[in-house]
Amino acid sequence: MSPAQVTERDGTHPNPPILGSLAYLLLNFPVGLAAFIFLVTTVSVGLSTAIIWVGVPVLMIAVLVWRGAAALERRRVHAMLGTYIATPYRPLPEGGGKWKTRLKDGATWKDFAYFILLGPIGTAEFVLLVTLWSTSLWLLLLPVWFGFAPGDWYPEAWGWVLGRVDSTWEALPWAAVGAVLLAVTIALTKALGTVHARFARALLGPSRRRLDALERTPSPASVDWDFRTHVYPGVTP
Repeated sequence: MSPAQVTERDGTHPNPPILGSLAYLLLNFPVGLAAFIFLVTTVSVGLSTAIIWVGVPVLMIAVLVWRGAAALERRRVHAMLGTYIATPYRPLPEGGGKWKTRLKDGATWKDFAYFILLGPIGTAEFVLLVTLWSTSLWLLLLPVWFGFAPGDWYPEAWGWVLGRVDSTWEALPWAAVGAVLLAVTIALTKALGTVHARFARALLGPSRRRLDALERTPSPASVDWDFRTHVYPGVTP
């Protein structure tokens, strides 16, 4: 994995494929909805019952689940958006204090913020893409399928009649509109994939402060070397 795939310090940018972006953005709706419901439910139950200690294990399970889900999300971003995100967590101590380290690690709470935001963001992305893709393909393929429509069929939008289509020639102008809209939709899908890749990298990846700290530290004994070698391939402990 090259440094260019890990950070944007050298001017490189995420460049996700169209189909990968489309599949990823559509999946954000069920993934984001499930994550949002899980987090709101477990955190609410955990905090409300923490005073009698019942909520403490619930909160601990929630933290482990959302950190594990963040690891899967980093893999999903890499596989579908072509954007590598390095693991940002600080190494856990050998003895006790693992939970203290997890809770003090800013990456843990950035993971939480990502999945909370993924709910509304994923819903908006899903609605926008389904609307644009279905509309553009509906118009583009109008010369093919209009003949199978009822005899009194005509296109309309928001209750306004757009005109009758009774022949292939009458459908061609609508197909041209569909072709233009499809081109815009493809470009927008790629742009949304790029924006989301950067959003995921910002919240699920290492912070710029951590990268700066690693660059300033020549050979630290306490560095998470799995993290360091992902960010700076070729560096060995």
